Amino acid sequence: MRRRSLMRLGGILLLGGGLLACGERRAEVDPTPQYSRHGKVDTPVYVLAIHPLHNPARLFEVYGPLVDHLNRQIPAVTFALEASRNYEEFERKLSLRQVAFALPNPYQTLRAQRHGYHVIAKMGDDAQFRGVILVRRDAGITEVSDLRGRKVAYPAATALAATMLPQAFLHSQGLDVNRDIENIYVGSQESSIMNVYLGRVAAAATWTQPWQAFQKTHPTQASELVVQWETQSLINNSVVARDDIPPATVKRVAEELASLHTTASGRTLLAAMELTRFELADDARYTVVRDFLDRFSRTVRPLPPEAAP
Repeated sequence: MRRRSLMRLGGILLLGGGLLACGERRAEVDPTPQYSRHGKVDTPVYVLAIHPLHNPARLFEVYGPLVDHLNRQIPAVTFALEASRNYEEFERKLSLRQVAFALPNPYQTLRAQRHGYHVIAKMGDDAQFRGVILVRRDAGITEVSDLRGRKVAYPAATALAATMLPQAFLHSQGLDVNRDIENIYVGSQESSIMNVYLGRVAAAATWTQPWQAFQKTHPTQASELVVQWETQSLINNSVVARDDIPPATVKRVAEELASLHTTASGRTLLAAMELTRFELADDARYTVVRDFLDRFSRTVRPLPPEAAP
């Protein structure tokens, strides 16, 4: 790959569909830009895709420095960051094996394993991987029963911490999420929060990390909302690698992530992600998610066939 084909907008802009990890051409056009700030010449390019934790602009702001770090520490290859417009687009990329590395939620981790991805690391702070249900301070909603007959917003049906955990909580409190409320899936964490802020829904579900970020980036709007309920926690998001990536590269990526918390610069990167550390992990760590999905599909609502544990 030549530098002149990479340089755009003062950094490197790899137009969606133009490049896949290891220089492979994608089977179909994907308009999502891929960014990297390191124009290494004649090196394989590995795309890292992050599931929609934030809107694309915010995601690049938070995770761009992590990709920069990997590019500095692993000079033999180039890493490029890719955002997705919504959960469906991100999951399609995994099913088509379009990216070399990804940071999926635990549900998406199980789906990725079916398509030849393996867990190499995970986010730490499992206690923070829990759902929160927000209402407006002036809404007068204090009991779960107050939601009966009203709309509740979620990022996506396949969001685990921000949708499935809240729906499991509501079910445990006697609310039938299939009949007692209207579930609205709005595409992203921020959209879910904004829907309740704007009064379009009675409550909105998200999880701790996006909510903490929203409080920092939108303090005025956040001040009008309150966390009315929190769920139990589950294992945090994973980092997966495609099974055709050289093992030596996979090992370096996992080690770099797991050592971030040992340096001041690494802790700065982690702080932007509302995280204290990454940890080494493997596929077996996510068996607990399979157990949760099995219970959820039997007691709360059915999952699509491709989502069944």
